[in-house]
Amino acid sequence: MGSSDKLFNRQRSLHQILGGCFGTLFAWVVFEISGYTLLSLVSSVFFLLFTILFLWAKSAAILNRPAPPLPHLYLSEEMVNQAACFIRSHINMLLSVSENIALGKDTDMFVKVSGGLLLISVLGSLTDFLTLGYTSLVIVLTVPALYEKYEDRVDTYVLMAYRKLRQLHYKFDAVCVSKVPRFNLEEKKLS
Repeated sequence: MGSSDKLFNRQRSLHQILGGCFGTLFAWVVFEISGYTLLSLVSSVFFLLFTILFLWAKSAAILNRPAPPLPHLYLSEEMVNQAACFIRSHINMLLSVSENIALGKDTDMFVKVSGGLLLISVLGSLTDFLTLGYTSLVIVLTVPALYEKYEDRVDTYVLMAYRKLRQLHYKFDAVCVSKVPRFNLEEKKLS
């Protein structure tokens, strides 16, 4: 199976991309056994980091040693402008897509968004947030391992299904969607 037959044309295995078993095991131990939440973990890590750096700097001053090597932490105006432009362009793209959906210009995107929102609504009505979180965690921990074990078969079948769905989409578009008469409100106003 060539590299072009891999999903997303990736070169490394999924196991390598996700950091191997150690990252998953460490995350599970930290969050499940210790009882930490994400916010408490981040807070504890920053507290430990600041304490170590503070004690290092104070002891360095007393012992005539160099202070801890820290880069100058500074956010330039150019970086902020670039981040703002990046965020603005993505928000404008989202608003443009939303406008096209609302005006009926993009049927495919309407179907995709509607399907996604329907799926979220159904999942939300079937379970509460905690159960959904645990189920998602089980899926995140098992699916990559199963995928890595049967990677070649899964890639073959997913690519076959993708091609078949694309053919069905083109057929549906040619038979049904293209036959729907499209009218323009501007033309009706001018008449």
